[in-house]
Amino acid sequence: MSASRINAFRKALQSENLDGYIVNDLSQIRYLTGFSGSAGLLVVGRGGADFLTDSRYTVQARQQVKGARVHTIKGAAIAALKDYPKFNVRNRRFGYSGEAVTVAGLALVQKALPACLLVRADEVVGQLGWVKEPAEIAAIRKAVEISDIAFERILGLVAPGIRERELAAELEYQMMMLGSEKPAFESIVASGYRSAMPHGAASEKKIRKGDFVTFDFGAIHEGYCSDITRTVVVGRATSRQKRIYNVVLKAQKAGIARVRAGVSGKAVDAVCRGIITRAGFGRNFGHGTGHGIGLVVHSGPRVSPLSDDKLKTNNVLTIEPGIYIDGWGGVRIEDDVLVTRTGRQVLNRAEKKLLEL
Repeated sequence: MSASRINAFRKALQSENLDGYIVNDLSQIRYLTGFSGSAGLLVVGRGGADFLTDSRYTVQARQQVKGARVHTIKGAAIAALKDYPKFNVRNRRFGYSGEAVTVAGLALVQKALPACLLVRADEVVGQLGWVKEPAEIAAIRKAVEISDIAFERILGLVAPGIRERELAAELEYQMMMLGSEKPAFESIVASGYRSAMPHGAASEKKIRKGDFVTFDFGAIHEGYCSDITRTVVVGRATSRQKRIYNVVLKAQKAGIARVRAGVSGKAVDAVCRGIITRAGFGRNFGHGTGHGIGLVVHSGPRVSPLSDDKLKTNNVLTIEPGIYIDGWGGVRIEDDVLVTRTGRQVLNRAEKKLLEL
């Protein structure tokens, strides 16, 4: 699988008139080679591919890397490029991603390969891994299943007096016990007024009766992420809570229904945003409606007012509108959605009706 991905990548280099490409983003390296470690550099050229890593990962790289020659280096991988004369050929054009290579990193590459021409070519890796293969979809399905079950398991603990961090810890423990490699990101548990914070990481705040509690979390299976959000209320919901929750739920369902190959991310966002705006809460929905997931939890295609990305069959993306009212609270509902040949499939099965716990 990985060897075929590198071969396809090499063909893309030819179409951009590049002799090679320096890949330093670890998620892209994993996608292309299978390497799951935390240090390495991939150099893809027309004549093949070379993977550079240090002695901590030599054995792992030899076991995992497909389609590239493995080299053990000392020190920083970028600096080690100077030790390979075959890379430093006069006027050889090497592409790199401006989003992945820092200014300092680029200076190191230029120092290591002074004879080469470095060309920013983000488009070569721009949509790498957005369209999923069957094995990738299966891994995401399992990650979604883990997160769904973990959520069901912790609902009985949601009660006045428990701290947000205790709920986050139990949620992550349950995901690990169900087979998650680690949390896909820092779990969000935000209650009461803190639920108005879209990225309100779990705190020492105690849950109170009447609070909204927003859970945003994900599992990882075979490297692939899930990303789910559910909002519940502790005790009986007020009429205001019910109204705002139902607006978000209506928007989220309508956004999912708009998902189809060929539709733009902007169009899906507009459906959700329109419903929330017409209900009078447009200014309370400040983030995009969703994003792609895969080996990283935030990738393409984007679903936002600024997105020109077109959805394709076998994209997996989130749909997650929300309403946030400072000092009062907020609601977000999120599912992972597979774009199919005929429409879409919601991968999550966790309950979406407003749960009064």
